[in-house]
Amino acid sequence: MRFRSSAYHKIVEIPGRGGITGREAAAAVMDRVGITDVEIVEVEGMLSDHYDPSAKKLALSPDNYHGTSLAAVGVAAHEAGHAIQHKVGYQMMEVRQSLVPIMQIASPVAAIFGGIALWFFGAAFGGLIIKIAIAALCCVALFQFVTLPVEFDATRRAKAQLVNLGIVQPDEMGGVHETLDAAALTYVAAFVASLGQIIHLVLLLGGGSRSDD
Repeated sequence: MRFRSSAYHKIVEIPGRGGITGREAAAAVMDRVGITDVEIVEVEGMLSDHYDPSAKKLALSPDNYHGTSLAAVGVAAHEAGHAIQHKVGYQMMEVRQSLVPIMQIASPVAAIFGGIALWFFGAAFGGLIIKIAIAALCCVALFQFVTLPVEFDATRRAKAQLVNLGIVQPDEMGGVHETLDAAALTYVAAFVASLGQIIHLVLLLGGGSRSDD
């Protein structure tokens, strides 16, 4: 799960009245829907929380694993939402997972070729570099686009379960909304940024092609 760290640090100061840790919240959410084969583990790193469907592991960063803030509970429940998606065979999650191998190749290619495209613009092979960067960025943008409904759906499931289980009281949901909505916006921003890069390179390529005529 991705965050702007400044937004997370603001929300993590809000304690949950139930005193339930993120780990306990994730376990409760999964237990509610009969998920018993997913291991909850603590992983190092700031905001390194994620769900690994291939290993059936729900990983929480130390602050969210042990923490009792609304942010910790919200993030943990969100990751449990991904586990629920896996259990029910949520189609967009399956599509996203099928794109992971492509993303692992396209992401570094986009970073390298997108970064050097301007340096070689006008060179004999500059157009080829830009085309490679555009193709890689299109793969990245596709992955990011598919990720959006997966993240929003996991958030929806998390919010519903937190209320149904009584882990978070209705008057505390504002903090949870703020936590998960802030995370969702980072995914939207990343997708928009990729589109912006693609448009910029396409325009650059088009301008170079016209100048060669």
